[in-house]
Formats: sequence, structure tokens, C-alpha cells
Amino acid sequence: MTAPWVRTRLRAAPGAAWALALLVALTACLAAAFPRALDRYADAGLHRALEQARPDRTSVLLTAPQPDFLLTPRQRQEALRPGPLGRRYDKALAAVDRPLVVDRAASTYGVRTAQSLKVPDPWLPRPSGLPPQVVLATPHGLGDHSRLRSGRLPRATGAPVTAATGTVEAAVTAETAESLRIEVGSVLHVPGVERSPLAVRVTGVLAPRDPDGAYWATQPLLRTPALVTVPGSTGPDPDQYWLGALLLAPDAAPALLGTAGNPVPYWQLASEYDALHAHDLDRLKSAVAALESGPALRKVRSAVDPATDVSTDLDEVFASFDRLRSGIDPLVAVAAAGTGTVVGVVLLMAAGLAADRRHAELSLMRARGASLRGVAARLLAETAVVALPAGALGLVAALLALPGGRLLPALGTAAAVTAVACAALPLRAALAHRAVRLHDGRRDVVSVRPSRRRTVAELTLVVLALGAVETLRRRGATGAAGDLVSLAPVLVGVIAALVLVRLYPLPLRGLARPAGRLRGAVAHLALARAGRTPVSAALPLLALLTALTTAAFGGSVLTGVDHARDRAALLSVGADARVEGTGPLPSGLPDRLRDAPGVASLSEVGIAYQAKAEDGRQSVPVAGVDPADYSALAARTGLGAFDGRELRRDGRSGPLPALASPATAERFGSGPFPVRLEDATTVTVRIALVRESTPAVSGEEFLVVDRSGLSAEAARPNTLLLTGDRLDAGALRRATDGAGSVRLRSQERARYVDSPLQSGAERVYTAAVAAGAGYAVLSLLLSLLRAAPERVALLARLRTMGLTRAQGRRLLVLESLPQAVLASAGGALTGWAAVRLLSAGIDLTTIALATPSSPAGRAELRADPWSLAVPAVAVLLVAVGVAAVQAWWSGRRGSVVELRAGTDG
Repeated sequence: MTAPWVRTRLRAAPGAAWALALLVALTACLAAAFPRALDRYADAGLHRALEQARPDRTSVLLTAPQPDFLLTPRQRQEALRPGPLGRRYDKALAAVDRPLVVDRAASTYGVRTAQSLKVPDPWLPRPSGLPPQVVLATPHGLGDHSRLRSGRLPRATGAPVTAATGTVEAAVTAETAESLRIEVGSVLHVPGVERSPLAVRVTGVLAPRDPDGAYWATQPLLRTPALVTVPGSTGPDPDQYWLGALLLAPDAAPALLGTAGNPVPYWQLASEYDALHAHDLDRLKSAVAALESGPALRKVRSAVDPATDVSTDLDEVFASFDRLRSGIDPLVAVAAAGTGTVVGVVLLMAAGLAADRRHAELSLMRARGASLRGVAARLLAETAVVALPAGALGLVAALLALPGGRLLPALGTAAAVTAVACAALPLRAALAHRAVRLHDGRRDVVSVRPSRRRTVAELTLVVLALGAVETLRRRGATGAAGDLVSLAPVLVGVIAALVLVRLYPLPLRGLARPAGRLRGAVAHLALARAGRTPVSAALPLLALLTALTTAAFGGSVLTGVDHARDRAALLSVGADARVEGTGPLPSGLPDRLRDAPGVASLSEVGIAYQAKAEDGRQSVPVAGVDPADYSALAARTGLGAFDGRELRRDGRSGPLPALASPATAERFGSGPFPVRLEDATTVTVRIALVRESTPAVSGEEFLVVDRSGLSAEAARPNTLLLTGDRLDAGALRRATDGAGSVRLRSQERARYVDSPLQSGAERVYTAAVAAGAGYAVLSLLLSLLRAAPERVALLARLRTMGLTRAQGRRLLVLESLPQAVLASAGGALTGWAAVRLLSAGIDLTTIALATPSSPAGRAELRADPWSLAVPAVAVLLVAVGVAAVQAWWSGRRGSVVELRAGTDG
């Protein structure tokens, strides 16, 4: 019985079936794409964090002490040969627990001296007369990770190498060869212990294939020599010596036992970044902790050596990434909750539209004896036939569009959408046809009184919303605040929708009587029709309010992020561009920079960062400026604007007026006090102005004075602050010609978008808000489509009684305006209220700057007027436009055609 019924229904209404399939496929695709997009940008952010941390922090380095002295010399030598080391390397790899994955291609093992050894050969460079020092190492796989520049790889030929071997071969990297002036054939003599020096003959110069890879970068000294300063050596020319590495063949490792370098075996395990995923972060942290001081460490020590030491900074890298993600995820969850609510409402509205269109059919079936369960089963079957393939198609589209994310979350969200689409129509029909009725009474918002159950449900939502808002204000948008916080903006919109639905009949009743006194009947009829809006119209109102609240909240978040980045970049640079030198800048540089493209103004500043106040122990940056130019710059940038005349000193005597930060003003007060500048001159200043910020100096403490009151040396500018549009960084650097560093505000701002986690979260947030707005518009169209047949029939009847086409358009527009105005005004007001209520618990610093602190301080959430106004106006325009198009379309068909076709009303 079910199959013929389903086939018959689908053939009878193919358009409705295709529309439902399209809605389910699109919604399932978006729902499945959301968790995969989160996974993709979170993984990209984790990989970026690992790459920026460098392999010397992200690799796991296992080191064991040199073989026990209680062993025989032969046993000690055998313990350092490649065979035993390789077997222990395999056991160390097996001890690393997933999800931590080791990149075997970039990992290695070997022996190296823990202490550097002085090389007395006189031909080696000695910067301060000190002999260079070297580290001897025997890395495995040297030929696979390097290219020969000259010579050949080192070998251990002849008899097996022992601690008494007199000569071994080694290779050096090109950087080591250049710095220590080593060539192929050079021989270095490393001091021995109770034996003659070990002669190391260089047989090859190598170029690393991947210098920044884990093989070379985990222990950078093996690749790049260092110029080391002797501890305790001070002065302008401290004592220094070169420190490099000689790379021996793995079979030559026993020779290291004959030196005083304390040879230790090591196993270098590189992390495979692509195999690490952000959703495994908790397990990754647990795996690293177990490897450092847990069960995995016991496994390593039992397999490698009881005294094995494990060192890595992976735990710090993971913790830093977790802090960044914990500040971003709650904001994305807000957008997801809002969009999910709107999508759910649209699916329910689509089911409601289908149920209302088939109300007479279902009532007749119930009157003829059909059971409620049977009717619901038939509706479920015909809906599932359409929704299940559409949901599967949407899931496949999401998987193909966004490869790389997890399957189960995408499958779960797509299945949830499909389940709602399948169950909505049967449940709605079962609810509407619980009892068999011959006639239904009025079900409009004016006549129907709220039931007790509805009142209890609304009060429950009010309590939940208040709890979420209070939790967010107290704890902030963090994971500790719970999932209820993510629903706070949505619950605020839900409460507003319920309140507005309750209040909706009041203005209609108030306007009905005045409209009845007007000469025309259009206004009165439109208000009467608006009052007969069905109770189920609360759903589109709920969708619109939730979407508008989420859009306002999301737009305010994105605007706040942009503002925080702009503010932080401005405070860091001080203007559109900054040229700063380590000493006084050339006298002709300001004129050259003024002629550079895009430069509108330039302010010269001399900053003494090490100026000492009062007793000489307290330092405070002092900026000497031209008051007129600098006050114009401060006003233009909005950083502590002031009247330049207030920095001018009256006469040539008396203290210099100074502009100070609040912290500096609190420390020194308003009286005069001496300041000793870097050129050893002293000037007496008096704080006359207090400002939170100033362009020349970023920080909590500063003094700004008129440079005409300073000595000629102190007044020389070492900083130039430039303003203008489209400044050319290349032109500025060419004009500077190396005299100072050039920083642009635009480049500084771009630096704050440091992680794909930030940019990905912004894109997902924007997409979620846009999808919510699109579904809100769809809900408005569904509500208008629901009443379309009745409206068209009404216009046809009224035209037979003399209603003109212009009056028909005005009637439909005026009828749709009350709900549209209610949604627009309520949405804007609710969005503003949600931002104001929740701003205390939202900190945008992390998503804006990828750091918990910034020069601009805490980035707060503020209501954005455009985010409030544009969606509200768009709702009005869509409502009016659809009503006008509906009136125009009904006028084209003609009254006779509509009346012959019959109506449902």
C-alpha cells in the first residue's frame, strides 16, 4: 500500500518534491561542510604553529650517557657502532604513542660529543686570538640529506675504528667550511685523552638538501657554525671564538671515546606535521607528557637505556596553539548556533507549508477513518524517498568540496539535517490532526490566546537566556563557560521573537480603528489581513530575528577584529609609516622622504629611550618634537590629540612643559623634575598634559617635550613619522638608503593575521552569518509563499469589485509591512541589546592579533551600526519587493483566470 501511495504523491506534485530535494541537499551540504571547514583551518593553524616553532623545538631528542666505564673497552666501543644504535632506534620509534607520529625520513641517530673540543691548528680563524672549538658527530643517513659540493663522503676503511684509532675522515657543511676556512684535504687535530691527538681529515664539503628540515635544524650546530662570546666577556669588543661541527662516518663513532668530549648516543625523532590533527590536541598533549615523564618514558628507558633523557618543546607549542584556539572557537560556535537555529526553523517552515497546503486532504483522510499513525507513516515514507537521496548527495558534495576533514562529524550533521527534514512533515501533520474536526476555527495571532504550556515554555527559555548571558558576562567566551554560552545570542533572539509575537496584536488593534476612518479601504483591509496572520507566522519571525541577531553579532565581531588590528598597528608604528635609526638620521633624509610617492606629511622626532629621571635609576623615554607638526600628527592619527601651543615654554627659562602618559604623570606628579638625556645633558621638565597614547612612543610610560629646549645633540631626529595614502615601501627604503629601518602601518597590520586559525575562523564566521541571512530570507519567502494562493484569489475577487492594480499592489505591500517592520526593528534592537549584554564577556584580542595582549589593550566587542542597519533594511526591501512582484504577477493572469481556477480559501 505504501509504494503506490508514495509514487502517486510524487507524480501529483513533482515541483514540491524537487523543491524539498534541493532544500535538503543544500542544507545537508552546508551542514556537512561546516565541521570539515573547522577541521581544515584548525589543522592548518596547528601545522603553521609547528612550522614557526622550528624543528629544534618540535622534534623529540633522546640522549643517553656514554657507555658505562665498568664495561670492557671492546664492549664500550661496540655499544656506539651503527648496529646496536639502529636496533635501539627502532625500539624508540615503537615507544612513541599515537596520535604523535614520527617522520622516519627526517629522523636520525648517531653519536656526538656533549662537550666541544678546542682545535689548536694555527691555520684556523681566531677572531679574538682564541682557538676554535668543534663538536664531533656521526649522524646516520648523511648522504641522503645532503649534496656533495666537493670531495666525497667520509668512510671508515680498513680495520674497525676503535678508541685508539689515530686518523678518521669527516665532512663539513658549506657554511662551516666557509666560516672556519676548511677545504677538502684539511686536517684538524682534536686533543685526545691518554693518547696522541685524533687527526680528522676532511674528505667532503656538503650542502644540506633541506637546511630548515628536522634532520639539520633539530641540532643547528651540525649545519651552521656559531661565533660564541666567552661568558663574562664585556665591552665593545668581547672575546669570541668559532664553534663548528665535524661530521664523521657512523662506523667511526668509537673514535670519540678517545677524546675528552664525552661522546653520547642520541636518537633524533622528527614530528610528522601532516599526520598531526587539531582535533587530537588533547591526546597529543597526553602523548608528549607520557613521553617526557610517563609510561612512554619508561618504555623508552627500558628499550634504549635506563638513563635516557627526553627533551622536546612540543608541549609548549601545543599549549600555545590551544590557548589561541580556545579564544577563537567560542566565537565560531556563536555563529554556528545562530545559523543552525535559522536552518532548523526553515526546515520546519517548509514542512509547515506542505502541511497547510494538504490540510484539507489530511482532514478528509482522518474523517474517513485513517489512523494518525498511518497518516504519519505515509507522510514519512514520501518525504524520506526525496530527502534521503538529497541528503546523501549533499554529503558527497561537501566531502568532495572540502577534502581532508573528519568523516564522522560531517556524516552526523548531514544525517541530522536529513532526519529533521524527514520527520518535520509527519510530526506537524500529526500535531495538527490529533483530533478529527469538521471545521477549524480562526488560528490567527489576534484571536488565539497563548496556552499555559506555551507560557511555561517561554518562561523556561527566558531563564536559559538569562543564565547564558550572565555566565558569559562572568566567565567570558571560553570553553569553561559551557555550550550554553554559544547559544546566548540565539536565546536572546528567541526571547525577543516570543515577546514580539505576544505584542504583535496590540498595535494592530490600535491601528485598525484609525485606519477604518480613512477614505480608502486599502489601509483598513491591509491591517485586517495582517491581523489574520496565522499563529505559525511566529516561525518566520523567529528565523528573521535569530538571523538578524546573529548577523549583528557576527558583523560586530568582524568589525571589532578589524578595528583592533588597525588600532594595534597604529599604536605600534605611530603613523602610516615610521623610519627609525639606531642613531641620528642624516640631515637630508627628511627632504628625500617628503618627495617619496604618497607622503603627505612628515614629523621629525628625537627619542631618548634611556633617559633617566630624578635619581638616575628610573628610565623613561623622552621624545623631542616640533609642537606644531607633532600636534597635527596626533590629531590626524587620533593618538592623544593636543594643542601644540601648550608644549611651548614661556621665555627661555623655567621647566619645559611635557606631555606624559598617565603612569608617568602619576609617578612624577605635576611639579618640575630633572631628566638626564643620553648625551649627558640634563633638562628640567614639568608635566602639563596627560594623554593615554602618543604617536612617537608606544608603551605605558613616555614624555614628549619641545625639542627646541633640548641640546643640539639631543634634538637631532632619530625617528621620522610619515602619513599619506598608498605609501610605497620600496620607495621609502630606497630613499632611506639603509640609514634606518622602515615600517609601514599596513605591513604591521598584516603581520597580526599570524595563523590560518584566525583567517579560517573569520571566513567560517562570515560564511555562517551569510548562510544564516540567506536562510532567513528564504523563511520570509516561504511565509509569503504560504499565503500566496489566498492573496491572489483575494485580489481577483476585489478587482471584480473595482480594485485597481495600483491599489492591489498597495494592499499586498501594506499587508506584509507589519511583520516585516516588526522583524526589522526587533532584529536591530535585539542585535544591539545582545552585543551590549554580551560584550563584557567577549575578548576579541586572540582572534584579532593571535596573542593574549596587544599594544591597544583588550579588544572589546562594540555594536556596529552597519551590521545592525543593513540586514534590517534588507528584510524590509525583500518583503516589499516580493509583495509587489506577487501583485504584478496576479495582475498579468487576470481575475477571470484566477476565479475559474478556484482557490483553497
